[in-house]
Amino acid sequence: MVKRKSPSILTALLIASSSFANAQTPEESTLNTISIKDSSYLSDVAGFGDATDQELPLSAKVITAKEIQETRAHRMADLLRLDASTTDSYNAAGYWDYISIRGFTLDNRTNFLREGLPISSETSIALENKERVEILKGLSGIQAGTSAPGGMVNYVVKRPTQNDLRTLRTDVTDKGNVLVAADAGGRFKTAPQFGYRFNVAHEELRPHLKSANGSRSMISLANDWQINSRSVLETDIEWSLRSQPSQPGLSLLGNTLPDPVDPTINLNNQDWTEPVRFEGLTATARYSLQVSENLSWSTIVGIQNLATDDYLAYPYGCSAEGNYDRYCSDGTFDIYDYRSLDESRKTNSLKTGLQFNAQTGEVQHKLNVGILASTLKEDNNPQAYNQTTGSGNVDGTARVPAEPAMDETGTDRESKVGELFIYDSAQFGSWKGWIGFRFSDVERSSVKTDGSEETSFHKNFTTPWAALSYDFDGITSYISYGQGVEAFVTPNKPGYTNPGQFIPDVVSKQLEVGVKGETNFKWSAVYFHITRPTVTDAEPIYRIDGDAIHQGLELSGAKDFGNWNVEGSGMYLQAKREGSTLAPQVNGNKPVNVPNYTLRAQTNYQVTQANGLALNARLTHEGERAVLADNSIMLPAWTRLDAGVSYKLNTEKQSSVRFAVDNIADTRYWKESPTQYGHIYLYPGEERTFSLSYFTNL
Repeated sequence: MVKRKSPSILTALLIASSSFANAQTPEESTLNTISIKDSSYLSDVAGFGDATDQELPLSAKVITAKEIQETRAHRMADLLRLDASTTDSYNAAGYWDYISIRGFTLDNRTNFLREGLPISSETSIALENKERVEILKGLSGIQAGTSAPGGMVNYVVKRPTQNDLRTLRTDVTDKGNVLVAADAGGRFKTAPQFGYRFNVAHEELRPHLKSANGSRSMISLANDWQINSRSVLETDIEWSLRSQPSQPGLSLLGNTLPDPVDPTINLNNQDWTEPVRFEGLTATARYSLQVSENLSWSTIVGIQNLATDDYLAYPYGCSAEGNYDRYCSDGTFDIYDYRSLDESRKTNSLKTGLQFNAQTGEVQHKLNVGILASTLKEDNNPQAYNQTTGSGNVDGTARVPAEPAMDETGTDRESKVGELFIYDSAQFGSWKGWIGFRFSDVERSSVKTDGSEETSFHKNFTTPWAALSYDFDGITSYISYGQGVEAFVTPNKPGYTNPGQFIPDVVSKQLEVGVKGETNFKWSAVYFHITRPTVTDAEPIYRIDGDAIHQGLELSGAKDFGNWNVEGSGMYLQAKREGSTLAPQVNGNKPVNVPNYTLRAQTNYQVTQANGLALNARLTHEGERAVLADNSIMLPAWTRLDAGVSYKLNTEKQSSVRFAVDNIADTRYWKESPTQYGHIYLYPGEERTFSLSYFTNL
């Protein structure tokens, strides 16, 4: 049974803000509306206040609610087709999302934010109540203290609207997958200082993948109280539930890369298979005050309570051939009964800060100073991880008995982080200097559920970032340098030389040079060079062993001309290992599951002869990926084409219907090749899918 505790304080604030709408009379007849920022603002994920994507000296992608709707995105992994810097990194149906930015897989515990506050992404996150998703590319040291170097993802919640909003969205696919979502917002007529935004969604999951039917639901409510013209209290609460069997990957067959298989085959199809269940309750409360023309203050608190039941008929290795990182040559494999029930993840956070403008001579400063405190606590129970009698096979026809004994220890974890951050952007003429520091006090501990293998450490880190930019007539050029830190601890087992010891100096460094403009069209070109120390587990040794060097070029552009709209992005990535002494054979090689180049392009054409009719197409292309660390087996490059047509049924209500075909050529390809938990997996691309969507303002 899934357990959770409700956020009583924040819920009380939410209820109170609604009840005030019926109980109080506004002190001022007219209030300044504090509206949702335009999608070009990146204040939460970048840290530099009300700065836009165009002026910031960094690379980012903002995906709006409109784009989420038009691409029929139901999870974070669906958004990766919109930007070439983001790729899959062990994305299985029915499980939480893993994503890679610039070739580095983000840490689901440290690289994700919601409303600018840390959250755990080890869950299913709904998109129907999100105003936008902000993706920061590159090093994230000043945004998150300890984190993986790929970048950051920030989910921004939909907020109350000034005018009444009532919308309905439905999606249906050829296999009977059905989504229904409603969105309502506005202000109370008798008390306009109070606003609301209500979102609800339910989806019956019927994918092409066999044995993977499920469902998900989401309900959220956001309120605001515009106390006066200078202050506002905003609250939101969100509940979600997803229940769906997950999808294990295929693998190498001995030393052979098999041809892409039928993408509907699901090896998690035993009679005893149960759906993975994700339940989440998340809430925030933010108070903002404009103290004076040049000084503002804001404080936000947040909670996240997650509960998970994880089940899997888990294919892992081939004991018959002594290979535990791939399947047997004949297509069979060992299969395990994995069960982990009532997992609990709780995150609490508080951030408060001052934003103020200052003048020193001819230099104008915008400063942001604040503190962030957060805790993450993971509680687990004894698990089942038992090899079954009999073998599975890649055809998905084998049946084996269940082995449900819950006698494998789990791991409980706790992380406490206190941070002080200072950002300053100083403008002098067309020049801007940017500097930021984040001081992080990190305390982490873990222990097995039986009380063994206890570890802990307490460290301080400072992560700096600096940039210089120049703006001339709508074109911004910049150069930046930053650092990031990751925390690793040697496994507390007797087989290691220094069990339970913290690994120091895991400091990533990034140099980035970019130019971007919004003259006749929006475009950008960015060069980046990231050096990340690699921590290698070679029992009894666990230490830094060389570096991962990722350097590359990102290009993007978007333009409207006539009836056409064209957008595209591309990334060339040269990623390699250097300096390894424990495994010198990998030096100079590409990392596994990282494409060397990616391309995303989409176009939309408004048909002149038929008012309201539009044709659209999307191209996704990825270069080859390494399957093995020695690069002896590579996944071939692949290309996928999607196409669709939309028609506006009612211009006044903005009602529209869309018909789309994903993978129009029904191309068979291996989408990715992650190595996860020491095992090589292969995931096929989805087969051709037809979908029909309807959207209307009520």
